[in-house]
Amino acid sequence: MEETQNIDVTKNPEGEDAIESTKQKQPEEVEHHCDEQQKQSQCEEDELRKLLLSDIGELPLSPPSAIQVNFVSYFITGFTKPGHDQYIYRHANGLCVIGLAPTHIAFKDQGGITNIDFNVGKSDRSVLKVSGKRKKNAMRSESNTALCKVSTANDSYIVRCCVKGSLLEVNERLIKQPQLLNSSADREGYIAIIMPRPADWTKNKESLITLEEYKEKKQDILLEPYFSDIPHLRRLALMSDLSSRIVSQIEYYFRYIKL
Repeated sequence: MEETQNIDVTKNPEGEDAIESTKQKQPEEVEHHCDEQQKQSQCEEDELRKLLLSDIGELPLSPPSAIQVNFVSYFITGFTKPGHDQYIYRHANGLCVIGLAPTHIAFKDQGGITNIDFNVGKSDRSVLKVSGKRKKNAMRSESNTALCKVSTANDSYIVRCCVKGSLLEVNERLIKQPQLLNSSADREGYIAIIMPRPADWTKNKESLITLEEYKEKKQDILLEPYFSDIPHLRRLALMSDLSSRIVSQIEYYFRYIKL
């Protein structure tokens, strides 16, 4: 049998060449396949890098604030009286944060706001204690219900709910630190949190304006001299094309210099 096999191989030199050729091709095919896998893997990495790391030229001058990310900004101007401008920041869960808009008339008074009093109407809003999933003890409020009274050296102003709903809490921190209204009315200086019903919100929304509409409506007011000091730069920045850069500078000022 061995002799027969040897004779067969000898008689078929082409078959022997084919076997050798196949042996040579196998490593080449494996190497080619590996190259294709590496290229595919590299392409996937490049695509992932593009998704995770944007072109630096397309990035904003500063990251968006928590308000910009988590809330939709609405405003109401001249509410019940001229100059009584307020903001309503609405969260995706329906909660509304209420506060003084940058152009509220109280900021125009020398020295800004010096005091806040939640004891208005027939009850003190600061003793409100809401509990449970159903928000027991929440105070039902109309859009014109008084929230508090803010005072300056020369005058006092009533701040209202702006939306119909359940008053869940007021910012008690302002009682001891009313200066937060001057320095960060749009953040730590918020005044109250209200939960409107969906139907009530739909009606209230008709009387509100968007951030862009507010900018356009109030751009002349923010050029007045009383907005030139540091605490008001944030409000001036709201109207500027360089708002992101200015706001970033203000954040640095309050975090590392004033504190």
